Amino acid sequence: MFKNVISPIQAWLLSQGRCVGCGNPLKKGKSENRQDGTKKVTCKCGRIFIHDQKSKTHRRALFEEI
Repeated sequence: MFKNVISPIQAWLLSQGRCVGCGNPLKKGKSENRQDGTKKVTCKCGRIFIHDQKSKTHRRALFEEI
């Protein structure tokens, strides 16, 4: 039940370009380009996101991408 409450909130934050942990804009995070045309963004709270530049969306990074 807890996941059913948190997931929509996290999806909304990501659609706004904000961190799901602290709510800061991901534009302020440290970013580095990757070879596949995406950016790896690290928030100041330590969470890592992948920004797809074509679709302009963010998602949480997988363990393989860290």
